[in-house]
Amino acid sequence: MKTPRQTAFEILMKVEKDKAFSNKALDNALKKLEYSHQDSVFVSALVYGVLERKITLDYQISRFLTKSIKRLKADVLTILRMGVYQLYFMDKVPDSAAVNESVKLAKSNRCEYSSGLINAILRKASKTDVIYPDMEDLIEYLSVRYSVEKWIAKLFIDSYGKENAIAILEDSFGRAPIYIRVNNLKTTKEELKNILLSQCVDVEETDVAPDALMIKNFDSLNKNELYQKGYFHIQDLASQLCCAALNAKSGEIIIDMCSAPGGKSFTAAQFMNNKGEIRSYDLYDHKIDLIKSSADRLGIKIINARVRDSSVFDQNEIKADRVLCDAPCSGLGTIRRKPEIRYKSSEEVSGLPDIQLQILKNAAEYVKIKGILVYSTCTLNRDENEGVIERFLADNSDFDIVPCLTNLDCYRNNEMVTLMPHKNSTDGFFVCTMVKKQ
Repeated sequence: MKTPRQTAFEILMKVEKDKAFSNKALDNALKKLEYSHQDSVFVSALVYGVLERKITLDYQISRFLTKSIKRLKADVLTILRMGVYQLYFMDKVPDSAAVNESVKLAKSNRCEYSSGLINAILRKASKTDVIYPDMEDLIEYLSVRYSVEKWIAKLFIDSYGKENAIAILEDSFGRAPIYIRVNNLKTTKEELKNILLSQCVDVEETDVAPDALMIKNFDSLNKNELYQKGYFHIQDLASQLCCAALNAKSGEIIIDMCSAPGGKSFTAAQFMNNKGEIRSYDLYDHKIDLIKSSADRLGIKIINARVRDSSVFDQNEIKADRVLCDAPCSGLGTIRRKPEIRYKSSEEVSGLPDIQLQILKNAAEYVKIKGILVYSTCTLNRDENEGVIERFLADNSDFDIVPCLTNLDCYRNNEMVTLMPHKNSTDGFFVCTMVKKQ
């Protein structure tokens, strides 16, 4: 059987060379191998740790190189990153194991020519502490310290100030909290909590969202019999709060513009007591199939899921009481869930506000007079958030912003709400609620 380090190396190479999604590559690899729980945890920690801290690790490696780090081949650099991560960030791994196993990894992966270099660099690293640039250049320091592209560090400072920016980046490491949404069509919060506790699942309540529970120290929730019976679905607290802002009512018509994987449609259906209609749209057949199968599992009958490009206006669409426009975005609020987002270029993000604005304009056309329009994203980029709303309102004077989530302590800008990990224990998330005037 492959060693855990070999498996971690292969996953990291898939992400590096094939641009594979880390979570899918990791899940697929671990499913094929019969590792102990301890070995599986080690592989996950090593993979996500290296991905989270690539800029930090490369800065450390460069200290011991006489030539540019860019001249290293991808497989050699990956082995070095793994070794340096174990030395500096995995306290339970002995230095000797981090060095020796990295050399073995090089020899078993056709990198024997580099084993001397790897050995020398890791031995030097083992005798020093991790270091960062001088804080006089704050952007450079934050980029290396928190392993994000410089433009992201600057964006957070310019948008929310130094203190909030550092707090956001501090919270970008480690595992994000797992929240579930109780399916009150089938059970109650108290009943579900008690059953989960009887199964030795670590459960905590939260007052922020009435039907939310936080799960600790439990993997593979989708294999739990209560999940399979439809007693809950997995949904971050931010998305549950977004549904609270939508505040769907029994018997209403709701449109969910960019629905997949469907969590907000499911929660809205529960707000509606399974009465009315929810039209859930997405671009791809397989995602629509996923929405339908999950709705069946949850016992939800009012979701009408269809393939639709929400950036294209449909003149045949009916008018709805409430429209949710959860627009595709840069995902800068979900860095701790998707470490690849740390390394996005500003060019990848620059065109998103125009797409978001087009989708929002289409969404507005489907709203009844006195109906509600909710715009949301899972990013902390104000160009994609407040910027889109300001551009929209400049051309749509028939809409007004209305307060939402008024009992929540969060960052507000003209009644537009931004949730932050360090303030609200959620993903970074933006919500704006608007009403269509007479």
